[in-house]
Amino acid sequence: MQGLRAEGADVVLVATGLPEPMRDACFDNLSPADGFWTSKDFLPKVAAGSKPGMCSTSGCKLPKLSGNVIVLGAGDTAFDCATSALRCGADRVYVAFRKGIQGMRAVPEEVELAVEEKCEFLPFMQVKSVVLNDATGRVRLVEFARTEQDLDGNWTTDEEQTSAIKADHVISAFGSQLTNPDMIAAMEGVELDKWGCPVTDSETQRTSLDGVWCAGDIAGVSQTTVEATNDGKVAAWDIHRTLQQSNNAEVDEAAHLPGFHCDIDEVDLSVDICGLKFPNPMGLASAPPTGTAALCRRAFENGWGFVVTKTYGLDKDIVTNVSPRIVHGTTTHDGNFGPNQGAFLNIELISEKSQEYWLQSIREIKRDHPEQILIASVMAAFNEDDWKELVRKAKLAGADAVELNLSCPHGMGEKGMGLACGQNPDLVEQICRWTKQAADGMPVFAKLTPNVTEIVHIAEAAKRGGADGVTATNTVSGLMGVLPDSNAWPAVGSEKKTTYGGFSGNSIR
Repeated sequence: MQGLRAEGADVVLVATGLPEPMRDACFDNLSPADGFWTSKDFLPKVAAGSKPGMCSTSGCKLPKLSGNVIVLGAGDTAFDCATSALRCGADRVYVAFRKGIQGMRAVPEEVELAVEEKCEFLPFMQVKSVVLNDATGRVRLVEFARTEQDLDGNWTTDEEQTSAIKADHVISAFGSQLTNPDMIAAMEGVELDKWGCPVTDSETQRTSLDGVWCAGDIAGVSQTTVEATNDGKVAAWDIHRTLQQSNNAEVDEAAHLPGFHCDIDEVDLSVDICGLKFPNPMGLASAPPTGTAALCRRAFENGWGFVVTKTYGLDKDIVTNVSPRIVHGTTTHDGNFGPNQGAFLNIELISEKSQEYWLQSIREIKRDHPEQILIASVMAAFNEDDWKELVRKAKLAGADAVELNLSCPHGMGEKGMGLACGQNPDLVEQICRWTKQAADGMPVFAKLTPNVTEIVHIAEAAKRGGADGVTATNTVSGLMGVLPDSNAWPAVGSEKKTTYGGFSGNSIR
């Protein structure tokens, strides 16, 4: 770095990656011939032997493994190694890692595949030593010590708790590092962290040495290829601004790095309904996909225009969901098996989480995603105070609208909730009137379903009660859409039944 600057370079960007795999010291001087692989040894050979065009020479074959294989690590690469090891001949694969199941960094899909393919997990394991075969010098077994986490979150290794697993091959896949002495020497003047990576400002990608930026894996921050690539964009932007300043050019402090943009971004997908501006017409209905605050937040982070929370009630109405959730339909003949049995129903109940949980979730999600629409789905028995409390508190928490769950044909009916109210036009009309008073201008939607009774009569009652519109949702998919309409209430009549329900589509009208 010093030499490049001395030769006149205004800027140096270091983006070499981390070429050397991490490995426990006990595996030093071992190679694939001894039964020890790193992910950087193993996966390129798997790719070359299994994907046409990946090999520069003819005759590339998959690595040959056999017996027990231990994979060290808990990230996506480790699980790639585990499932690939099975395809390379392993009889059994163990995945050993230092933290617990909850600490695995791999995406769920990778973990699920490993489970399906009968890989065994060994959590809380720290490699202690490797035992070699005296005759061949190959790996024979690996000794582990147990790791533990204290109440402050610190990890320790308990050398008194040990175990040993026989292994014919070991694949180390827990990260990469920079150990090349020439490279480290070349970065003289750059502060390094405990992992040997340059200390880098994540907002600018600058290092501690003036005029030197760092991006990608070597910066020690990015976890994915996409993030590593974005580091380069961030560094380029800050370098541009720095060069402007050094040449006394005007710097626009309000400017920011532009994202990817194309013609499709010019299309306006927003929808206006009942005074609410939905950024796009796609959203998640009140169903398992919105069962927690984390799921609602994930939906917004991935671009959904609106989310309807899982239906919740007052704390006195909290329930425990049942299993199995399928029961006989209640709207056909005598409800028995045979020709008279027309349908089955999903009786998932309302949220098992408290009202305060959802109110706090609404506050936090709306704080972080003010442009997207969050609708609180609520349910109570035919009780004015209960309905009004739910609606008032939802509004105070910041909900954009409320959905009155008057429809779900599930097991809440015995409490006088859900279908017990939603199949009676008089009750629906009165509940809508109560909640509109409590909403004080906030849109109120009545959730209806044709599974309970004639939906048009219920929709007419909701309109008379002052509801701003109705929602018709499919709990099976948990998807909804909003349909733009200059009048939130289209003509209500028997010929308009499909406007309000059916599994062909889900909508807010």
